[in-house]
Amino acid sequence: MNFDYFKDNQRLIRRLNESVLAGNVSHAYIFEGDTWLDKRKFADSFAKGILCPDGRGENCGRCSMCAKIDNGNCEDIIYVEPEKSGNVKNESIILMQEQLKTKPFGSRHIAVVDKADTMTDRAQNRLLKTLEEPPGDTVIILLSENMENLTQTIRSRCVKFHINHLGGESYDFMMDTASRLIDMVSNHGTFYELTKEISSIYKDKEKVCALLDSMEVVYRDMLVNGADKIITLKTDDIVNNIHLVEDAARDVRIGVSPATAIKNLLIKIGGVR
Repeated sequence: MNFDYFKDNQRLIRRLNESVLAGNVSHAYIFEGDTWLDKRKFADSFAKGILCPDGRGENCGRCSMCAKIDNGNCEDIIYVEPEKSGNVKNESIILMQEQLKTKPFGSRHIAVVDKADTMTDRAQNRLLKTLEEPPGDTVIILLSENMENLTQTIRSRCVKFHINHLGGESYDFMMDTASRLIDMVSNHGTFYELTKEISSIYKDKEKVCALLDSMEVVYRDMLVNGADKIITLKTDDIVNNIHLVEDAARDVRIGVSPATAIKNLLIKIGGVR
């Protein structure tokens, strides 16, 4: 996909591109990233990849659809933004739901909720109904600085990604490390072996969060594509491990020591010794 301003996220971009080409686009996503990252532009690039008629997956950047998205006036994309109070209100979600009931001009509707983690409780409860029964081929994209402010029921119904800002090589390193770590856990590696594998990062909060995000991606790949490497894990075990990884990420973000959170996670998912 053509993500001009997000060259440090090539692994994530490839995953999104492959999902479009394979016809496996999810009905809901959460893209989490720091405030200074232009997550709206990232969502627009993903939307172009989905809707572009001339370059499906790889948006062409030249057709009328791509031009409309670049100009912010595509009829099939619904943007929801916080009000002056700083929150996304219930009324905005109601309006979005009404718009989603109309027939799209093209293949589908895409709804983008900016600063979704500012949604009021009523707005989140209202959105949950749409996530449970999305109309047609609707895709809902939630942009968030801290997805922990979203309810667990919303998070569990979305595919979650962290927009990386560590640099492309670092992101690939995290994905490779996550794969090796999960492999080692599944093969009952010792705690010493596991901590040695991540010795350069496990005390760094930002890097540990990136590692946990990558571990969740690896586990979700197993659910979608089958456990190619780790065939001993049952589906229920993979789902449980995803929840444990999410819990560890939440712990780190609320102030638990990264080293402690990782240690507890490894013990829970692998019974390491």
